Amino acid sequence: MKVPLLDLKPQYQSLKKEIDEAVQRVIDSQYFIMGPDVAKLEEEICAYLGCKKSVGVSSGTDALLLALMALDIQPGDEVIVPTYSFFATAGVVARLNAVPVFVDSDPVTFNIDPQKIESKITSRTKVIIPVHLYGQSADMDAIMAIAKKHNLKVVEDGAQAIGVQYKDGRFVGTIGDIGCFSFFPSKNLGGFGDGGIVTTNDPALGEKMRIQRVHGMEPKYYHKMMGGNFRLDALQAAVLRVKLPHLDSWSAKRRENADTYTKYFIAAGLSSETGRTIFDSKNKVLLPKAVYKESGFKNHHIYNQYIIRVENRDSVIDYLRKKEIGCEIYYPVPFHRQECFKYLNCSDSEYPVANSAAKDSIALPIYPELTDEQLKFVVDSVSEFING
Repeated sequence: MKVPLLDLKPQYQSLKKEIDEAVQRVIDSQYFIMGPDVAKLEEEICAYLGCKKSVGVSSGTDALLLALMALDIQPGDEVIVPTYSFFATAGVVARLNAVPVFVDSDPVTFNIDPQKIESKITSRTKVIIPVHLYGQSADMDAIMAIAKKHNLKVVEDGAQAIGVQYKDGRFVGTIGDIGCFSFFPSKNLGGFGDGGIVTTNDPALGEKMRIQRVHGMEPKYYHKMMGGNFRLDALQAAVLRVKLPHLDSWSAKRRENADTYTKYFIAAGLSSETGRTIFDSKNKVLLPKAVYKESGFKNHHIYNQYIIRVENRDSVIDYLRKKEIGCEIYYPVPFHRQECFKYLNCSDSEYPVANSAAKDSIALPIYPELTDEQLKFVVDSVSEFING
């Protein structure tokens, strides 16, 4: 039985008529850059998330870059980021000749550990970037309290987490000063190519990002500030507008699949509960935990990835791939170990949780269209390897 890590074809087939019509509408208009679909998508994202302003951009990476530019990050400024994330989180900081300052992860969620942030703050610190990793909110109460205490800005990296609610019901991307999202095809709300969006409840900041999105130009050919070419394509906006109304139902199916995995792993005797952090005889597979599940808000976790941890991880992956089960490592090399950041002279011993996650974690298939039979096959295959 084949179980791909991600198969986008079923989702497209379910919406083919609507998507094809939306794409054809853009083609007929010959309006490919910005335009009515981009403006309407921005309105619809604001309505969905409950924020005052959103600005469609060219990618999730450019969303982060634009956010830092809008906050006037300068060379030598320090920006606090988790050491365990996709490269863009730290890469955009370095591209502005600012300094990424790495913080270790929480052992349950692998989001940034708020208890380790304050010790990294200096007089040069300007921004904290929490990442809502795998589709679960970081501890925003603690992070916002630290930011307020030290007069810092907060840029939320929600690349994997559009539609996720915090424990009080607020959507991620609306809690800090700026939220950043990706519409890369593999995301829970994915386009037909690169795309992203920034969100804010500060109208002045939103207007600044709108102008900086087009080289800082307002009016045409007049530039009061530096910007970039961060525009969202009309074709991507049209596709995303068709998909957005289905986002909650897809997220619900991902949560259902996660619950099914949990049930099967526990039934197989490989785990005793979710959220365990230590391997033992009853927990040979460590399962992810939705820490805000009891909040009562439905979108407490959207499982953009479903991450398990196993010992002898690379051998498990080899076995699963031989059985045609898709799996991936998110992420094998934390930032503090990346060659391009050697100049920061980080101490590896400061990041034990991130190092452990990089060594043990595997992403299993979790997309909405998976069948119960496929999920059980994945668990049975993991069990076969571990139990011999």
